[in-house]
Amino acid sequence: MRNVTLRQMRVFAAVARHLSFTRAAQELHLTQPAVSQQVGLLEEEVGMPLFEQIGRKIRLAPAGMELLRYATQITELLREAGETLAAMQGLKRGVLKLGAVSTAKYFAPTLLSAFTPAYPEVTIKFTVANREEIVRLLGANELDLVIMGRPPRELDTTAEPFARHPFVIIASLNHPLARRRRIPLKSLARESFLIREQGSGTRASMEHVFRERGVHFRASMEVSSNETIKQAVMAGMGLSFISSHTIGLEAQAGRLAILDVAGLPIVRDWYVIHLREKILSPIAAAFRAYLLENGARVILETVGDVTKSSARR
Repeated sequence: MRNVTLRQMRVFAAVARHLSFTRAAQELHLTQPAVSQQVGLLEEEVGMPLFEQIGRKIRLAPAGMELLRYATQITELLREAGETLAAMQGLKRGVLKLGAVSTAKYFAPTLLSAFTPAYPEVTIKFTVANREEIVRLLGANELDLVIMGRPPRELDTTAEPFARHPFVIIASLNHPLARRRRIPLKSLARESFLIREQGSGTRASMEHVFRERGVHFRASMEVSSNETIKQAVMAGMGLSFISSHTIGLEAQAGRLAILDVAGLPIVRDWYVIHLREKILSPIAAAFRAYLLENGARVILETVGDVTKSSARR
């Protein structure tokens, strides 16, 4: 591999990403023969085919799958090197690749909005997905930092808490339990629950709380969206275990009820997480420091504390 060039790796990565020589050529502003030539030279150096062609379609060969991991790492290291050198020159440029679980989308844009004015030349690549997908992207080194409620055990990470994260149980305003006080959790076993999908952090927290207290719950519907769950609860379709940070507007407007369940809210933490071995770029390190210093305050200002307001009813 001593004669492999960065140009060849860049061309190969583009073809692997698109699984098309034509689209890779368009992205790189090259001719298709030039792209084919660079891939051919790289295959000669590797000594194995990087792509397989089946009919008109191409796919990565086993050697190509393996090489793509290193091509991605090389691209990432070059990006980090460029940002580090730019920071040494007093520049405020770079790319921040931030991931957040879907529940965090209710406050993450406000955090970014408060942070970015000091870094006007920074590009933000913001990915929102459920916990399972965010963990996958983090493990593939496709994200610099992630915001989530529970550090992934399957990865070696550095995880630092920066804000409190309460969970509550909600119901429609006309639900029989909406006006009751100190409801035992076990009495909810007869109720229908709208729950998040497998892979969701909220779903995992709910299952842990009920399992820890020896209470079974009945799931009447599985939903992949907090917004849909809130609408379904307001329509009287059942109860839901949900982050209080997702219901600020509805609670303040009196459109749903937070049940007074004994032992709730369950309070967890929001974490800012990165791979332990990852050297954070200057902009990623700056955003991490911003979260640790200001994250709790900004979240409180953005979504409020509906648990306190519900306690005063």
